[in-house]
Amino acid sequence: MAKRYGDAQNYEVKLEKVMGRLGVESYDYDWSRKECWVTFAYKGQQYRFSHSLDNAKAHGVDVTYGSDLFAQVVLSLEDLARMVERGIYDLSTWVAGMQCLPVPKKIPECFVILGFENIPKTVEEVKANCRKLKKVFHPDNGGSETDFVRLMEAENKALEYLEGQT
Repeated sequence: MAKRYGDAQNYEVKLEKVMGRLGVESYDYDWSRKECWVTFAYKGQQYRFSHSLDNAKAHGVDVTYGSDLFAQVVLSLEDLARMVERGIYDLSTWVAGMQCLPVPKKIPECFVILGFENIPKTVEEVKANCRKLKKVFHPDNGGSETDFVRLMEAENKALEYLEGQT
């Protein structure tokens, strides 16, 4: 029988408290049907805990839902916070053994507005993506004029950026 945890909102609240206890600068989290993750910044470095149904199964843990995986990660972080508070283990020592995440790439805001996670390589990519977005954001299709103008401005800035790179 699969282990079932409580409501995920309870673990969101618990995570906030645990991160405060650990002195974490910032954090983010999410879960889907089959996996979950928690990322956090500590002393300027990014770290990530992730868990999946496949990983749990490989370790003989019977879990069904991603929200239950999230609960397991939060409970593990809570255990770590207890060890830190009791002086058993220092978080700096513990995270030193973890591989930190690469520094996230900053991309110009115009590309973010256009839905890109990385700077596209060609003008054609920008134009193709903008054609799709214009259909969604155009006021004649139920979009707002403000969002449409913002999209057009972002497209112009993105095209200028790419043309300046060649």
